[in-house]
Amino acid sequence: MRLPTCFKTLFRGLLLGCAMGMAGCVSAPDVPVKKAPPPVFPAPPAEARFVYERTLYSSADVVEEAASEGLRRMLVGGGRTGEGLGKPYGVAAYEGKVYVSDTAQRVVLVFDIPGKRFYRIGDDDPGGLMKPFGLDLDAQGNLYVVDGMARHIQVYSKDGKFLRTLGSAAHLRRPSGVAVDAAGKRVYVVDIGGIQTDEHKVIVFDAVDGKHLFDFGKRGTGDGEFNLPRDIAIGKDGLLYVVDGGNFRIQVFTPEGVYVRRFGAVGLRSGQFSKPKEIAIGEDGNVYVVDIAFGNFQIFNPQGQVLLAVGGRAETDGPARFMLPQGIAVDKDGRVYMADQYFRKVDVFRPAGLDENAGFAVPGARK
Repeated sequence: MRLPTCFKTLFRGLLLGCAMGMAGCVSAPDVPVKKAPPPVFPAPPAEARFVYERTLYSSADVVEEAASEGLRRMLVGGGRTGEGLGKPYGVAAYEGKVYVSDTAQRVVLVFDIPGKRFYRIGDDDPGGLMKPFGLDLDAQGNLYVVDGMARHIQVYSKDGKFLRTLGSAAHLRRPSGVAVDAAGKRVYVVDIGGIQTDEHKVIVFDAVDGKHLFDFGKRGTGDGEFNLPRDIAIGKDGLLYVVDGGNFRIQVFTPEGVYVRRFGAVGLRSGQFSKPKEIAIGEDGNVYVVDIAFGNFQIFNPQGQVLLAVGGRAETDGPARFMLPQGIAVDKDGRVYMADQYFRKVDVFRPAGLDENAGFAVPGARK
């Protein structure tokens, strides 16, 4: 008897389904998956100086998962979720706590790695933030935050308690970067200025009472002059290192604002700049400068000799891959933290000579 065409089609489908089902019962060979080694800089065969260690995307990267949540994921699948970064800008690090200003969420997000905690600073008044930019810390771990929209500096304890406000719109036009000396006596604020003003400068305040002390710099291309300055850091030599973005260089000054030297120039080669942004100083005195166009940070000695470049520009995310890098910090152990606005992350790099379980930024390290 001849079967109708529709039955033939159904029969063939059933046979195909059975075959696929049988095939699905076959065990796949147990082949171990090799995990790619973390990127190192410089690349082999040169001796490594920095190793990519981890990436911070959200609270899930530091907070331990509850047993109930782990069970739920086992049953329904899916990865961990947490409170993530919106638009990271500045970075600061103190004893394993990584502070990241977020201009989209209007807060500073804190990744407490050893404490396995995550919390926010600047949500509530007093001490609320409108548009946080640059960050810095004094020797006690007090946090100084530039609020670009409110045009002042907010100061918090290392645990996020609001302490005081420094500066005002009377002195600050477009503040972006901040540095405080280790003694917590002086605060230096970089003011970008704008295309219609010559007030491209650094403003200095008393860190305790907020008194305006003095300014230095103006718009120009000469020594001691600025064109759209971006950030500032205080070196181990006590000198001030200022990112002079529009002039594609780093300028160095005494604490009183007297010009000392400069390094860098516009270009595409190592040691040059295309679009420099933020700056940090390591415990060894070396200078770390982020460049958006290069998608990396370059390391210089205090005299301005380039030592190494870390990271690279990329259109897809991955370890040491950046599209819009912005903030940078170096902790006391030498770990480097760099934020990327496009990929909404902070990549962490460890000195090659530091064991992965050494230092502050280790989960559970704080007793």
